[in-house]
Amino acid sequence: MDEPEPSSSSHWDEQLTPRILIVAGSDSGGGAGIQADIKTVTMLGGHPMTAITAVTAQNTLGVQAIHPIPTDMVVAQIDSVVSDIGIDAVKIGMIGSPETAEAVAERLSELHVPIVFDPVMVATSGSELADARTIAAFEKLMRTASIVTPNLPELEALGGEEAVLAHGCHLLVKGGHAEGYYITDRVLAPNGREITRLEGKRFDTDDTHGTGCTLASALATGLGAGMSIEEAFQQAVRFVRIAILAAPGLGQGHGPIGHNLGHNPYEQLEG
Repeated sequence: MDEPEPSSSSHWDEQLTPRILIVAGSDSGGGAGIQADIKTVTMLGGHPMTAITAVTAQNTLGVQAIHPIPTDMVVAQIDSVVSDIGIDAVKIGMIGSPETAEAVAERLSELHVPIVFDPVMVATSGSELADARTIAAFEKLMRTASIVTPNLPELEALGGEEAVLAHGCHLLVKGGHAEGYYITDRVLAPNGREITRLEGKRFDTDDTHGTGCTLASALATGLGAGMSIEEAFQQAVRFVRIAILAAPGLGQGHGPIGHNLGHNPYEQLEG
């Protein structure tokens, strides 16, 4: 496909709030994973729904424990929200196990909405979030996805740009792990053509926990709202950069970014 399909929901004309299904793991520290996804989708005007794949004991210093959710329960969560509320886009993050990766890919292949796959392998702290068998199972998820959003180490582990694009998906290459004063993020079509890119100066901060999750969720929200891939990409990158600047400075390690963008909307309400 040349571009992720907009929502094919029969209720789209009446559906003003994009419904975003998040398939990912929980971060007990609140900076990444499901918690970052929910905050991002909400801030961008969407309705977040979840299929939790794993529960982690996690903070800004690292991941202390991981408890995968049984595959049947992950699929049951997907079926529950799809059958009643419906969805306009999907974001996939930490997947939990190879069995879950295969089952999620099979279930999502039946849907006709944009699917954003963030192939999470390692947390910002350096802790591993996917073993070799799970990473190998990413093949099926990439074939199902509309767009895949790896950082540079993840892209290398997946075999490089050509290997990812061979699955027929778009590719958003996140440049944060490259050297240099500027960061370049690029979006490629399945045929390898560069659709768009954004460059921005690098911020000197360790408070970047959750940036990858946030970018993918913001992208899914834009696509679910009917934006073009260029518009959704620009909005997502801008949201992440502002959230980095608004980081609350929590924890002793890689702190979370500021999903509320540094302001409290309730301060504007009366009474």
